[in-house]
Amino acid sequence: MNEIYVTGHRNPDTDSIVASIAYAHLRNALGDREYKAVRIGAINDETQKLLDRFGFEAPPLVKNMRTQVRDLEFDRPPILNRSVTMDLAWRTLRDGSYTSVPIANEDETLYGMLSTGDIASYDVETMYRNRIDEVPLFNLLSVLEGTLVNEFSTQVSTVSGSLFIALPQNYEDPALTNPDSVLVCGNQPEIIERAIAAGVRCLIICRSDIRREWSETAPDVCIISTPLSARRVSRMLYQAVPVERVISDPHDIVAFHLSDYLDDVSETLAKTRYRSYPVLDEKEHVVGMLSRFHLLRPRRKRVVLVDHNEAAQSVPGLEQVEILEIIDHHRLADIQTGQPIHVRNEPVGSTNTILTAMYSEYGIVPPPKIAGLMAGAILSDTVLFKSPTCTKRDIAMAERLARIANIDLEELGKSLFSFSGWDKDAEGLFLTDYKEFHISGQDLAVSQITCADSGKILERRDEFLEVMRKLQERRGFDLVLLMVTDVLQEGTHLLFVGSSEVVQQAFSVVPKEQHCFLPGVMSRKKQIIPMLTALWG
Repeated sequence: MNEIYVTGHRNPDTDSIVASIAYAHLRNALGDREYKAVRIGAINDETQKLLDRFGFEAPPLVKNMRTQVRDLEFDRPPILNRSVTMDLAWRTLRDGSYTSVPIANEDETLYGMLSTGDIASYDVETMYRNRIDEVPLFNLLSVLEGTLVNEFSTQVSTVSGSLFIALPQNYEDPALTNPDSVLVCGNQPEIIERAIAAGVRCLIICRSDIRREWSETAPDVCIISTPLSARRVSRMLYQAVPVERVISDPHDIVAFHLSDYLDDVSETLAKTRYRSYPVLDEKEHVVGMLSRFHLLRPRRKRVVLVDHNEAAQSVPGLEQVEILEIIDHHRLADIQTGQPIHVRNEPVGSTNTILTAMYSEYGIVPPPKIAGLMAGAILSDTVLFKSPTCTKRDIAMAERLARIANIDLEELGKSLFSFSGWDKDAEGLFLTDYKEFHISGQDLAVSQITCADSGKILERRDEFLEVMRKLQERRGFDLVLLMVTDVLQEGTHLLFVGSSEVVQQAFSVVPKEQHCFLPGVMSRKKQIIPMLTALWG
């Protein structure tokens, strides 16, 4: 995990989305290729309109920033196929100093786990065996470092039989001529020829010259020549079996996925006692191994916050991330960090105004399409420069960006604020630009719809009030507000659910039927929240 996520606030507006795109582009242009713009909420119609105009896709959605398995420095041992030999599995564990390795099916999905303990137990058990069954011929040749003497005549693919070592003193032993034997012998031509004549299914010749006539045998006989000693062969035969036969219960495996959260993994680990656990990706393919050690110092996601600095407005799981930087134009709130970070907070109308200055400071000219996006975001957040949050700097930066993008700000602004969300239900419209606040013990929610024709929105007033009442009951808010901001009237129609006395005292108006008009009020951040903050102390 190398990405540094750049994200705006929940229920993102145009300034928030564009700021994440613009800042990620700036840092990547400077050579920091790890920055990635993301979002933590749905794209509203205005933002989508701007993205479409300049040919951008919406940043990918991230539901939360909780630490996941993919964020951990887990082990990535070799992943062995279920058909490999026990010998290869042991050498893999030994050479890599692993205590266990995952075993995969042909499609790379998990078959089971093989540990050094499994191998040791199997090896001890073979001391009491003298038989192998259906061991693949390829496995035998590999383990014994052997060659197939009768390569052109045999049709054997697997080897079965009781193991028997030919010694001089047991020359007359019937096992030497038993077809169900796996006969191991040395430089003993007479015994070899007797075994071939008797049709012994498998003959392993150790450290001996090979006669040409031995290569012509019946198709159901195989003769292997090996440089190993008879004693070694007698042990290595058992290491030729596929590992899949040693795994006791391949289905009783506790595994984790890259998307699993650290909290859930820790809970599972507390209930189990395995040394290590396989890690799977979204296709169920095995990608690594996880142990308790890896949870001691988890590597957290790295995040840059733009256009906000309040925990309630940020991504869920923020307490588990490493915040690297904050770029914002709102009041300072409650986010805490574990170490000093870069914070850039300026009293301007748009985060993209700050980012335009940063492009200039770094000597990077934003591409025309990025410049167009940023100009549109400034127009959006300053409500065509009519918001009280708008500064001369916002106007100057927007004009500079417009020249780079070769666009007309007035035309762009009109297209942004031409309302197009009539097909949405009242709840969908209400949640498009929605934020929650906690002020002096009071909980409130404030939504804003900015348009050039508030009359059509107000025709659905009863629908909005019903949505707001349900939200208040469900979440226990003291006050729920809907700002219908009209850029032509240069004011806001305020619908509210809660105390009408609070609205009257905060805004010096006399509301009627849960509605009032606030002339000159265009900004939630600078005109609505500060008045309520002053009222509640």
